[in-house]
Amino acid sequence: MELCYIVPPEAEGQRLGLFLRTRGVTAGLIKSVKHVGEGFYADDVPIHTDRPVHSGQRITFALPPEPPTSVVPQPVPVSIAYEDAFAVVLDKPAGLAVHPTLNYPDHTLANGWIYHLQSEGKTGVFRPVNRIDKNTSGLVLCAQNAFAAPLLSETAQKCYLAIVQGSLPLGPGQVEAPIGRRGDSIIGRCVTPQGKYSLTEYTVLAAGPGHSLLACTPRTGRTHQIRVHMAYIGHPLAGDTLYGGSDDVIDRHALHCGVLNFCHPLTGKSIRVSCPLPADMQALAQSERLLDGWNLNDL
Repeated sequence: MELCYIVPPEAEGQRLGLFLRTRGVTAGLIKSVKHVGEGFYADDVPIHTDRPVHSGQRITFALPPEPPTSVVPQPVPVSIAYEDAFAVVLDKPAGLAVHPTLNYPDHTLANGWIYHLQSEGKTGVFRPVNRIDKNTSGLVLCAQNAFAAPLLSETAQKCYLAIVQGSLPLGPGQVEAPIGRRGDSIIGRCVTPQGKYSLTEYTVLAAGPGHSLLACTPRTGRTHQIRVHMAYIGHPLAGDTLYGGSDDVIDRHALHCGVLNFCHPLTGKSIRVSCPLPADMQALAQSERLLDGWNLNDL
């Protein structure tokens, strides 16, 4: 893939390296294009990164070849909610790990994506911009190349749908409480003065006799943030036995990444991708009329 930039008047005389950095090209990618790729061109003439660029010049470069991946292709079904040459959004079901780990070495979303690429005669790597827990369902944003990855990471915003225990008043709220490890647990987290600053904003969309449906936006990226914050205010997620929830009505924590917003890495255009509640959360929500009075498109 070749990227192209026209030098604007305000960039007259800038060194090429600086010009590229102001366009979102990372230092690592610049180095890779120089040493592994085909180099940079100004109006089809090779140019070094320490040379000045001039207004109206056409700066081009090809993205270097993708490095080999260690992820083994496996026929794990993948559901694509959005795809272009720079970004792909996958709709992950609950129970599927995002990428191989010590506990889940294979049959992950990553394995399925590499299999999907190879089945289409393509090569690539799996670059998730946002990761969600194995038992969280919903949207996972991935970068299709090294250029897109940092730009997507900077602009991605996630909105989760959560069903919590108890009835909460309708409307907005927030939990601002530091999160750290729970004792010597590798997995568990808790609110603790020794933790890192954490902020979750939420809106209660509907409330039933036993549960409430929330739209949650984590403003920080702590492990298990929404789960920990909801438990902290006395409303753990339904099914979240790790943080005090009951699995009587659903057999996994009721959390779903339902909306993703991001800016396109090349055009800057705002892109919104959404997916509805999966069947298990939908059944619980319907049983308490939690789907009335709001619309996914409004989140």
